[in-house]
Amino acid sequence: MTQSPSTPARHPERLRAFIGALAELIDSNPREGDLLQRGSKLLGQLVSHDDWLPDDYAQPDPQRYQQFLLHADSRQRFSVMSFVWGPGQSTPIHDHRVWGLIGMLRGSEYSQGFARGPTGELHAEGAAVRLEPGHVEAVSPKIGDIHQVRNAFDDQVSISIHVYGANIGAVSRAVYLPDGTEKPFISGYSNRTLPNIWDLSKESTAP
Repeated sequence: MTQSPSTPARHPERLRAFIGALAELIDSNPREGDLLQRGSKLLGQLVSHDDWLPDDYAQPDPQRYQQFLLHADSRQRFSVMSFVWGPGQSTPIHDHRVWGLIGMLRGSEYSQGFARGPTGELHAEGAAVRLEPGHVEAVSPKIGDIHQVRNAFDDQVSISIHVYGANIGAVSRAVYLPDGTEKPFISGYSNRTLPNIWDLSKESTAP
Protein backbone atom coordinates (compact mmCIF):
# COMPACT_ATOMS: atom_id res chain seq x y z
CA MET A 1 0.00 0.00 0.00
CA THR A 2 1.29 3.48 -0.84
CA GLN A 3 0.85 6.61 1.22
CA SER A 4 -0.22 10.08 0.24
CA PRO A 5 2.47 12.77 0.54
CA SER A 6 0.91 14.10 3.76
CA THR A 7 0.87 10.76 5.60
CA PRO A 8 3.60 10.33 8.24
CA ALA A 9 6.21 7.69 7.43
CA ARG A 10 5.19 4.40 9.00
CA HIS A 11 8.05 2.12 8.04
CA PRO A 12 11.49 3.58 8.82
CA GLU A 13 12.76 0.00 8.90
CA ARG A 14 12.67 -0.03 5.10
CA LEU A 15 15.38 2.63 4.84
CA ARG A 16 17.31 1.03 7.69
CA ALA A 17 17.26 -2.35 5.95
CA PHE A 18 18.39 -0.78 2.66
CA ILE A 19 21.32 0.95 4.34
CA GLY A 20 22.39 -2.28 6.02
CA ALA A 21 22.11 -4.33 2.86
CA LEU A 22 24.02 -1.78 0.79
CA ALA A 23 26.79 -1.59 3.40
CA GLU A 24 27.10 -5.39 3.32
CA LEU A 25 27.26 -5.29 -0.46
CA ILE A 26 30.02 -2.69 -0.42
CA ASP A 27 31.88 -4.66 2.27
CA SER A 28 32.06 -7.59 -0.16
CA ASN A 29 34.19 -5.39 -2.47
CA PRO A 30 32.39 -6.20 -5.73
CA ARG A 31 33.35 -4.92 -9.16
CA GLU A 32 31.53 -1.71 -9.98
CA GLY A 33 29.29 -3.37 -12.54
CA ASP A 34 28.15 -5.93 -10.00
CA LEU A 35 27.72 -3.23 -7.37
CA LEU A 36 25.47 -1.22 -9.67
CA GLN A 37 23.45 -4.26 -10.69
CA ARG A 38 22.91 -5.58 -7.19
CA GLY A 39 22.56 -2.12 -5.69
CA SER A 40 19.87 -1.31 -8.26
CA LYS A 41 17.85 -4.28 -7.04
CA LEU A 42 18.16 -3.13 -3.43
CA LEU A 43 17.13 0.42 -4.29
CA GLY A 44 14.31 -0.88 -6.46
CA GLN A 45 12.94 -2.75 -3.44
CA LEU A 46 13.10 0.42 -1.35
CA VAL A 47 11.35 2.69 -3.84
CA SER A 48 8.67 0.09 -4.57
CA HIS A 49 7.13 1.27 -1.28
CA ASP A 50 6.08 4.86 -0.61
CA ASP A 51 5.46 4.63 3.12
CA TRP A 52 8.86 5.29 4.70
CA LEU A 53 10.11 8.78 3.72
CA PRO A 54 9.40 11.33 6.50
CA ASP A 55 7.43 14.38 5.37
CA ASP A 56 10.23 16.73 6.48
CA TYR A 57 12.42 15.26 3.71
CA ALA A 58 9.74 15.42 1.04
CA GLN A 59 9.07 19.17 0.99
CA PRO A 60 9.57 21.14 -2.23
CA ASP A 61 10.92 24.66 -2.46
CA PRO A 62 9.35 27.10 -4.94
CA GLN A 63 12.74 28.33 -6.15
CA ARG A 64 14.78 25.18 -6.74
CA TYR A 65 14.89 21.42 -6.28
CA GLN A 66 15.84 20.14 -2.82
CA GLN A 67 18.36 17.44 -1.94
CA PHE A 68 17.84 16.13 1.58
CA LEU A 69 20.51 13.91 3.11
CA LEU A 70 18.92 10.81 4.65
CA HIS A 71 22.06 8.88 5.57
CA ALA A 72 25.83 9.24 5.24
CA ASP A 73 28.00 6.18 5.76
CA SER A 74 30.40 6.68 8.68
CA ARG A 75 33.34 5.99 6.34
CA GLN A 76 31.80 8.18 3.62
CA ARG A 77 31.63 5.23 1.23
CA PHE A 78 28.07 6.12 0.25
CA SER A 79 25.26 8.55 0.94
CA VAL A 80 21.50 8.38 0.50
CA MET A 81 19.26 11.35 -0.17
CA SER A 82 15.81 12.36 -1.37
CA PHE A 83 15.60 14.75 -4.30
CA VAL A 84 12.38 16.74 -4.25
CA TRP A 85 11.36 18.37 -7.51
CA GLY A 86 8.80 21.14 -7.54
CA PRO A 87 6.65 21.47 -10.68
CA GLY A 88 8.83 21.98 -13.74
CA GLN A 89 12.12 22.13 -11.81
CA SER A 90 15.35 20.78 -13.28
CA THR A 91 19.08 20.55 -12.68
CA PRO A 92 21.75 22.10 -14.86
CA ILE A 93 23.84 19.67 -16.91
CA HIS A 94 26.18 18.17 -14.32
CA ASP A 95 28.37 15.22 -13.39
CA HIS A 96 28.91 13.12 -10.23
CA ARG A 97 32.46 11.70 -10.45
CA VAL A 98 31.42 8.64 -8.45
CA TRP A 99 28.95 5.80 -9.08
CA GLY A 100 25.33 6.58 -8.40
CA LEU A 101 21.84 5.06 -8.39
CA ILE A 102 18.61 6.99 -8.88
CA GLY A 103 15.33 5.36 -7.85
CA MET A 104 11.95 6.95 -8.53
CA LEU A 105 9.72 7.09 -5.46
CA ARG A 106 6.88 9.45 -6.33
CA GLY A 107 5.84 11.20 -9.52
CA SER A 108 8.17 10.98 -12.52
CA GLU A 109 11.35 12.55 -13.89
CA TYR A 110 13.38 12.68 -17.09
CA SER A 111 17.11 11.98 -17.16
CA GLN A 112 18.94 13.12 -20.29
CA GLY A 113 22.48 11.84 -20.79
CA PHE A 114 25.15 13.90 -22.56
CA ALA A 115 28.39 13.01 -24.32
CA ARG A 116 31.28 15.14 -25.58
CA GLY A 117 31.71 15.84 -29.26
CA PRO A 118 35.05 16.01 -31.10
CA THR A 119 35.76 19.59 -29.99
CA GLY A 120 34.59 19.08 -26.39
CA GLU A 121 31.05 20.35 -26.84
CA LEU A 122 28.19 18.44 -25.25
CA HIS A 123 25.35 16.82 -27.12
CA ALA A 124 22.38 14.80 -25.95
CA GLU A 125 23.15 11.08 -26.03
CA GLY A 126 20.06 9.12 -26.95
CA ALA A 127 16.54 9.88 -25.81
CA ALA A 128 15.77 11.08 -22.30
CA VAL A 129 14.94 8.25 -19.92
CA ARG A 130 11.64 8.65 -18.07
CA LEU A 131 11.71 7.18 -14.57
CA GLU A 132 8.43 6.04 -13.06
CA PRO A 133 7.90 4.88 -9.44
CA GLY A 134 9.98 1.77 -8.76
CA HIS A 135 12.41 2.37 -11.65
CA VAL A 136 16.15 2.71 -11.04
CA GLU A 137 18.88 4.22 -13.23
CA ALA A 138 22.66 4.03 -12.72
CA VAL A 139 25.36 6.61 -13.43
CA SER A 140 29.14 6.36 -13.22
CA PRO A 141 32.21 7.85 -14.90
CA LYS A 142 32.64 4.37 -16.45
CA ILE A 143 29.18 4.14 -18.06
CA GLY A 144 28.08 7.77 -18.47
CA ASP A 145 28.24 10.46 -15.84
CA ILE A 146 27.02 13.71 -17.39
CA HIS A 147 23.28 14.28 -17.42
CA GLN A 148 20.43 16.67 -16.74
CA VAL A 149 17.37 15.75 -14.70
CA ARG A 150 13.96 17.40 -14.64
CA ASN A 151 10.54 16.84 -13.15
CA ALA A 152 8.32 15.24 -15.76
CA PHE A 153 5.36 17.22 -14.44
CA ASP A 154 4.58 20.93 -14.55
CA ASP A 155 1.80 20.65 -11.99
CA GLN A 156 2.97 18.28 -9.26
CA VAL A 157 5.92 17.35 -7.05
CA SER A 158 8.15 14.39 -7.88
CA ILE A 159 10.60 12.67 -5.53
CA SER A 160 13.53 10.40 -6.34
CA ILE A 161 15.95 8.62 -4.00
CA HIS A 162 19.62 8.96 -4.89
CA VAL A 163 22.53 6.86 -3.67
CA TYR A 164 26.14 7.82 -4.43
CA GLY A 165 29.49 6.19 -3.79
CA ALA A 166 30.73 9.03 -1.58
CA ASN A 167 29.46 11.79 0.70
CA ILE A 168 28.18 13.43 -2.46
CA GLY A 169 27.36 16.78 -0.84
CA ALA A 170 31.10 17.28 -0.21
CA VAL A 171 32.41 16.07 -3.59
CA SER A 172 33.89 18.66 -5.95
CA ARG A 173 31.98 18.23 -9.23
CA ALA A 174 31.04 20.33 -12.24
CA VAL A 175 28.09 21.82 -14.06
CA TYR A 176 28.44 22.31 -17.80
CA LEU A 177 27.57 24.82 -20.49
CA PRO A 178 26.53 23.41 -23.89
CA ASP A 179 30.00 24.14 -25.26
CA GLY A 180 31.46 21.79 -22.63
CA THR A 181 32.84 24.49 -20.36
CA GLU A 182 32.97 23.27 -16.76
CA LYS A 183 32.05 25.26 -13.66
CA PRO A 184 33.16 23.60 -10.39
CA PHE A 185 30.59 23.21 -7.62
CA ILE A 186 29.97 21.41 -4.34
CA SER A 187 26.29 20.74 -3.82
CA GLY A 188 25.96 20.44 -0.05
CA TYR A 189 22.52 19.48 1.28
CA SER A 190 19.20 21.22 1.85
CA ASN A 191 18.68 19.95 5.43
CA ARG A 192 20.44 20.53 8.74
CA THR A 193 19.03 17.45 10.52
CA LEU A 194 18.76 13.77 9.63
CA PRO A 195 15.76 11.46 9.99
CA ASN A 196 15.99 9.34 13.13
CA ILE A 197 15.49 5.84 11.80
CA TRP A 198 17.56 4.22 14.53
CA ASP A 199 15.38 4.67 17.62
CA LEU A 200 14.04 1.14 17.79
CA SER A 201 12.45 1.83 21.17
CA LYS A 202 9.64 3.68 19.41
CA GLU A 203 8.81 0.85 17.05
CA SER A 204 6.28 -1.85 17.83
CA THR A 205 7.66 -5.34 18.44
CA ALA A 206 4.30 -6.93 17.68
CA PRO A 207 4.30 -9.37 14.74
